[in-house]
Amino acid sequence: MRTSPALRATALAATVTVLLPLAGCSDGGDKDAPDRSKSSPHAANAAATGSPSGLAAQKLKWKPCPAPSQAEGGGAAPSPLPGGAVWECSVMKVPLDYAKPDGDTIGLALVRAKAMDKKKRIGSLIFNFGGPGASGVATLPAFGTEYDKLRTRYDLVSFDPRGVGRSAGVECENDKQLDARYEEDGTPDTAAEEKAFTNDTKTYAAACKKNSGAELPFVGTTNAARDMDLMRQVLGDERLYYFGISYGTELGGVYAHLFPKSVGRSVLDAVVDPTEDSEQSSLGQAKGFQLALDNFAKSCADRGDACKLPGSDADEVEQGVSDLLGRLEKKPVPGIGSRKLTQTQATTGIASALYSKETWPLLEQGLDEADGGNGALLLALADSLNGRSQDGHYDNSAAANLAINCADSRERFTLDQTKAKLPEFHDASPVFGDYLGWGLMACTGWPVAGTWKTPDVSAPGSAPQLVIGNTGDPATPYAGAKAMADELGKGVGVQMTYKGEGHGAYNSGDACVQKAVGGYLLDGKVPAAGTVCG
Repeated sequence: MRTSPALRATALAATVTVLLPLAGCSDGGDKDAPDRSKSSPHAANAAATGSPSGLAAQKLKWKPCPAPSQAEGGGAAPSPLPGGAVWECSVMKVPLDYAKPDGDTIGLALVRAKAMDKKKRIGSLIFNFGGPGASGVATLPAFGTEYDKLRTRYDLVSFDPRGVGRSAGVECENDKQLDARYEEDGTPDTAAEEKAFTNDTKTYAAACKKNSGAELPFVGTTNAARDMDLMRQVLGDERLYYFGISYGTELGGVYAHLFPKSVGRSVLDAVVDPTEDSEQSSLGQAKGFQLALDNFAKSCADRGDACKLPGSDADEVEQGVSDLLGRLEKKPVPGIGSRKLTQTQATTGIASALYSKETWPLLEQGLDEADGGNGALLLALADSLNGRSQDGHYDNSAAANLAINCADSRERFTLDQTKAKLPEFHDASPVFGDYLGWGLMACTGWPVAGTWKTPDVSAPGSAPQLVIGNTGDPATPYAGAKAMADELGKGVGVQMTYKGEGHGAYNSGDACVQKAVGGYLLDGKVPAAGTVCG
């Protein structure tokens, strides 16, 4: 069985950079960075602009979708949409290496639901749900009804990006090894724990190289953007119509930089800051998750005796959370089956529940139960973010996340550098700071050199792109939206704000946001810059 829909939705709908050190965080971008992709070891890929010979003319064979593979998360085949529309799947060939466009190819798994109004059909609306590492083939059908209004005039399309799910999915460790990995202390305090942590990082990288070494150099965001342009051509669209969420906003920005004249109507929601390097991004996440925890604690305390957690105000509630984590470091409590809830798993579970305000009640219940010695719910929340099903199998989202981030980011932190930065991370968040600080070492020892410190998303000549920031977003803090709009360029990035909690705006259900997005994607009406919803 898969994790319950409520828990799995946290990881699928959130689809943001999974917390390090479980997987790598996404970088941002700075067009003035001196060592960006065009001066990187993969410059040949970035410089190639021609379409692969013959591949743009390939004809896709669409068939009813099978059940998701284990790498995509498993589960049942997608159910028909209201009205009986069937989810169809296909495979599109793309070059493994765009510097050798007529060389080896890999298959990208695609999914679609056809537009309801064929006469008014605009084209295909391509979704990327973030991560990086989220399977679009599994995620789009899981949340497809939320995009019914958009399906009136678009074929809804998504895909497993290269390295993800069925698209030459990156393989690293097996289920048993991953269970042991996630039980490791993610915030080492002693020399012995530091040694175990660094050895685990090396072992994991070696496993990825052994099992997926041929693909690792080619799974970065630049190649994914080129895949999307090939997809646009194969689907028969003159321009790319796009909906990117979380990391998907970075992918959309990179696409716009490479192919500005091919950008159609584009929405970027839950925006990655394209001016931050991996350290700044991780620090921003520490602050973002701390803000979300502050808001959760205040909401709980304001309910008085109805709140299950001890404390008369937000500070006291949070102190209770910190105290619980301290106790779990010394003595884990029973979790699920033979697995225990450790401090690291509890931190992951807390973060998992903070992605959406709808899962705050689960967080409150999980903390209360863990305080009483039952860690099952917090461990289930952690499993959701880690991609572990109830049957003990993992999808490949964390492996893909790390592989893509390490192919993108050239930053590699030593143990001493990491330890020197921990105080700043701890100041940013007493709960998440150490965890994210240690995560800086996720790409240390990775077998592939990274491409950039930050990517270039400047897109002069592009059509307007709607950039939506959520003031309470824990994983992609609100400031990233303005940075993205600015970097895309004047007249290209159109920023709007959603005043809410959780990761992302459109799927919050806010009528104002959905009206603005629908007005642009369906009717071409660009909202006024500075529009505020919520």
